Amino acid sequence: MRQAVRTITRRPGFHWLSVGSLVLAAVSAAQAGSPDGQPGPEPKPTPTPAAVAAQDTTAKAEAKARLDIYGFAMLDMGYETKQNDPDWFDTLRPTKLPAYPNQYGEDGHFFAGVRQSRLGVKGFIPTDVGEIKTIFEFELFGTGVDAGQTTFRLRHAWGELGPFGAGQTWSPFMDPDVFPNSVEYWGPNGMVFFRNVQVRWTPWQDGDSRFAIALERPGASADQGVYAGRVELEGVTARFPLPDLSAQFRYAKGWGHLQLAGIVREMKWDDLNGDQFDLSGSATGWGINLSSNIKLQKHVARLQVAYGAGVENYWNDAPVDVGIQNNFSNTRTPVLGKALPILGIVAFIDLNWSDKWTSTAGYSMVDIDNSDGQAPDAFKRGQYALANVLYHPTPDVFLGPEVQWGKRENFRDGFTSDDVRIQFSAKYNFKLSLGGK
Repeated sequence: MRQAVRTITRRPGFHWLSVGSLVLAAVSAAQAGSPDGQPGPEPKPTPTPAAVAAQDTTAKAEAKARLDIYGFAMLDMGYETKQNDPDWFDTLRPTKLPAYPNQYGEDGHFFAGVRQSRLGVKGFIPTDVGEIKTIFEFELFGTGVDAGQTTFRLRHAWGELGPFGAGQTWSPFMDPDVFPNSVEYWGPNGMVFFRNVQVRWTPWQDGDSRFAIALERPGASADQGVYAGRVELEGVTARFPLPDLSAQFRYAKGWGHLQLAGIVREMKWDDLNGDQFDLSGSATGWGINLSSNIKLQKHVARLQVAYGAGVENYWNDAPVDVGIQNNFSNTRTPVLGKALPILGIVAFIDLNWSDKWTSTAGYSMVDIDNSDGQAPDAFKRGQYALANVLYHPTPDVFLGPEVQWGKRENFRDGFTSDDVRIQFSAKYNFKLSLGGK
């Protein structure tokens, strides 16, 4: 099967109060009471409903739009004791570790870059029907055809009005609060992590608690396994007749939050070859994600366990969604596509020792249930761990070292590879608000 490509935010307006308004406000304040303790004027009569409506309309008309410009400049510099795919030189992704001895040359690499640096704009525009919220945000970390490059990469292009939102942002299937306070860019491999194009409806929200449902852009990839390169597979193309359907329920209190999310998708592939085989097929992908933040006084535990099949592209570091399954008993359809089961776990703790010092430590894992037609060196299991100590001289600056470890295990040839890295990072935040109060 041909691999399908994985597709991996307000118009500010400003209304300034006139000098006359300031004078009127000062006069009103003076009338409310005098410095010698004499009572102010009698209370005004309760306004009629029509007057209240008129006041509300005036308040909405006088409310001010706000534009927040924010981001950070960040340096990453470190040493890799082993080797990985050079396009991912400044990340620790188990899927990018060698699948056989010296796949990427000799061990030992120094790296440096500013690819995590980020710029974003958030807008808030009050209207008669509610506040419009938008976000447009990008970073410099190239992926896909730009892998390994320092180039623009869109993160969020999103808008909300009331319970409805549209654009690109976090999938409801994920919980961004699981991401720890680490400096390694890619993050825990077992975490559900995907910014996707979607339309979302949030019918219920109470503070940080909510229920949301979304239709998301579909996409998946397939592994031709031991049959890669066969002409019989060249005309097999992927098709996604429906959007992915995702939903989340989040319950938040002072102790933290608990979130349960799910997703379901339909995947099809069509055989366009006119030969004796029919390799068309379909599979249903699905997943369940249970995640939480638990506050332990000043510290925070970040936890997740997720399981599913055929939804690997929603995981932070996992390979293909569909694998080849042998079906030799049927000469017309000798191979099938199988939605590959996947398990991901995340367990991290952020330790806030003081305003100046923080630490993070934890572990993550991905495990794939491979199909029997996949190659012996196909990715089976990845492990990821790190620990750091960071110094914050001010709230908007931190710097410090981090030690990282990752391991890859193949499907059935017995080969494993690992990597240890030492990374130093420095981050400088900035923010500017225009308009508003």
